[in-house]
Amino acid sequence: MIYLDNGATSFPKPKGMLLAMNECIQTYCGNPGRSGHRMSMRTGEEIYKVRKDIGKLLHIDDCSRLIFTVNTTEALNLGIKGVLEIGDHVITTSMEHNSVLRPLKSLESYGIETTIISCAMDGTLNPETVRKEIKDNTKMIVCTHASNVTGTIMPIKELGYLAKERNLIFMVDTAQSAGCLPINVKEMNIDLLAAPGHKGLLGPMGTGFLYARKGIKLRPIKEGGTGTRSRELIQPYDFPEGYEAGTINVPGIVGLGYSIKHIQKLGVENIKAYEEELIRILDEGLRNMRSITVYGPEDCRKKAGIVSFNINNKSCEEVCDKLDSVYGIAARGGYHCAGLAHKTIGTYETGTIRMSVGPYNTKRDIYAAIEAIYQIQKM
Repeated sequence: MIYLDNGATSFPKPKGMLLAMNECIQTYCGNPGRSGHRMSMRTGEEIYKVRKDIGKLLHIDDCSRLIFTVNTTEALNLGIKGVLEIGDHVITTSMEHNSVLRPLKSLESYGIETTIISCAMDGTLNPETVRKEIKDNTKMIVCTHASNVTGTIMPIKELGYLAKERNLIFMVDTAQSAGCLPINVKEMNIDLLAAPGHKGLLGPMGTGFLYARKGIKLRPIKEGGTGTRSRELIQPYDFPEGYEAGTINVPGIVGLGYSIKHIQKLGVENIKAYEEELIRILDEGLRNMRSITVYGPEDCRKKAGIVSFNINNKSCEEVCDKLDSVYGIAARGGYHCAGLAHKTIGTYETGTIRMSVGPYNTKRDIYAAIEAIYQIQKM
């Protein structure tokens, strides 16, 4: 199988990650923060190490501001619903995933207003259009770092500067960028950052996290046991325990920690350059076919490791089924949980075929995919 669906989840995973998870389960997997025995203490130490490694990767000074979640969706919900209040206004874009748009939509009934900025047909965003929509009650800007449909990289640094200038909270969805694109929360003025563990960070499913800058007032969106202040009936707001109610996914987080160290050895800049080269080959190969329409920026330096396209007069689901059954290539067809993004790029009625690369893909994989698409579009 040639795996080109890394935008959904990365594959394969580093072999050492599986060994680290297995060692955790077999030798020391106590419940962190719940007991004082050696297994619980060892587990707590390992979880703390992972927080520190994430902090190093993203240039976060205080790793206690990292909250582990089960995925990016939970992290986005916590950041959005834990900050916004009645009467607030939030600005976002038409290229967002439903994990941003649906929580915002649900808050409209509570008196929270949302403005969705329309992006260009290639998914790009002009920061000045955001500036023009800021109002007296605007509290937050929420934006994806890279579109999960077209791979379009958003002007995060410029938006962060704008948010800081206007004293707004800036939240970034890094589902398609963490581990693939360089991120510095201080230089980018990011206040809230949501990330998955299982995509570009090469960790296991069921892992993710939210970073909340010191000074951000965040309400928990679930209550329960935290291992702290157990005699109190009110959920504590302590970081990070007050936001990690219940038992966390210890083996998954330990596996994520191994994968992050692996990424640090490879170097995020090196991963970015390598994936950019793979995407350039794929993008150019597809654009040279007359019956293919490719979406997103033509300049591959302006997008993450994603190419979305369609074959004229063929359904994207049919093409993906043929890629899998005939050519042994895994790709994704459909709307990618981002209906407004498809309306933006003109594929609201059709969806697209999405191929997304990872650090373990090769140029041979890409040339095989180009040849398979060529044969399918000839039929």
